[in-house]
Amino acid sequence: MDSTKSSGETAINITESKSSKGKAPATNYIATTKATPYQQQGGWKRGISIFDFILRICALVAALTATTTMGTTDQTLPFFTQFFQFQASYDDLPAFTFFVVANAIASGYLVLSLPFSIVCIVRPHAVGAKLLLLIFDTVMVGFTTAAAAAAAAIVYLAHNGNSNTNWFAICQQFTDFCQRVSGAVVASFIAAVIFIFLVVLSAEALRRH
Repeated sequence: MDSTKSSGETAINITESKSSKGKAPATNYIATTKATPYQQQGGWKRGISIFDFILRICALVAALTATTTMGTTDQTLPFFTQFFQFQASYDDLPAFTFFVVANAIASGYLVLSLPFSIVCIVRPHAVGAKLLLLIFDTVMVGFTTAAAAAAAAIVYLAHNGNSNTNWFAICQQFTDFCQRVSGAVVASFIAAVIFIFLVVLSAEALRRH
């Protein structure tokens, strides 16, 4: 019996001989089997896990940027009277406060999720860690999207105003304030999009397990 392996295929050569005189000569039977190596599957899943780890770092940077930018936004106009001082701060609006809290929670979650992502790299066939990350990533998608959408609505009103509700476009005066909060909202939406990619990656990895 001889066997050869090439590109995932196994060929088995089976020789059948008969010792009786006058019988037919020996007959060779060749059986070929093709299988997907376990190591190749592990390598593919390890590659997805590495990409997952990189995306989590990118999402962490985006969420931290959104949190720190919005949380440190405060502008005071250079002119003021004896009784009034014109100042704009993120904590003047509940939507911006919720934005800071939500992105801070997302940042903390991303830091805690990095060890689990490393476990998925070391053990690409582990199901429990991937399922746990999938569940919490899905929650974070809704959390960051809601915070970014609420803040985006306030930013829109700050830029354009609303005459029906007597909301003035304050960005004509508080230019630095509006630029910083707009940048924070963009960073939060980037984090939300990355979370969506993480959910898709985890779901695909679990589907092919």
